[in-house]
Amino acid sequence: MDLKLIIAIIASALTIIGFIPYLKDIFTKKTKPHLYTWLIWSITQITATVALLYGGGKFGSISLIVGTILVLFTLLLSFKYGTKNITKSDKIILALALLAIIVWWQLESPLLALFMVSAIDGVGYIPTIRKSFVDPWSETISFWAMMALVDLLAIASNDQYNLLTTTYITTIFVANIVIVSVCFFRRQIIQKRK
Repeated sequence: MDLKLIIAIIASALTIIGFIPYLKDIFTKKTKPHLYTWLIWSITQITATVALLYGGGKFGSISLIVGTILVLFTLLLSFKYGTKNITKSDKIILALALLAIIVWWQLESPLLALFMVSAIDGVGYIPTIRKSFVDPWSETISFWAMMALVDLLAIASNDQYNLLTTTYITTIFVANIVIVSVCFFRRQIIQKRK
């Protein structure tokens, strides 16, 4: 069996394993996903997955496909269990995510669209980072850490390495590390104050 396929299967399994405590925490109302963040991520991750396939990522796209299904499920849950404090900037980010899809369709430029969705996805983390800064216990750190590991494995399982296959995954890797860091350090600071 191809090593890259094995890495892709491991990344996909870790994606599912990583989502289990996150979903459990949503159902127990410990974690409150931000509605617009997950809506933006649904749009951007679908676009990025298609771009990764288009760019020849092959096995690298497997964990993104699995992740996209789980992101869409989390989006649905965020309507009932999530945070809905939607700001003007959240609406702008959503509009930009939709614009990236139009750019791809109209200009037939998957790379430009991918740069847009990578930037938008990175900015799409801001509502969750903002929420986590205020309430660092409102997110499940193990989930975000697992997703950062999955991102590294997804890059390793790519069949080809180019801007189409690495840009998006690298962006979300960095953003996942930021959320882990914000939650971890803010928990330490708030705990010390008590």
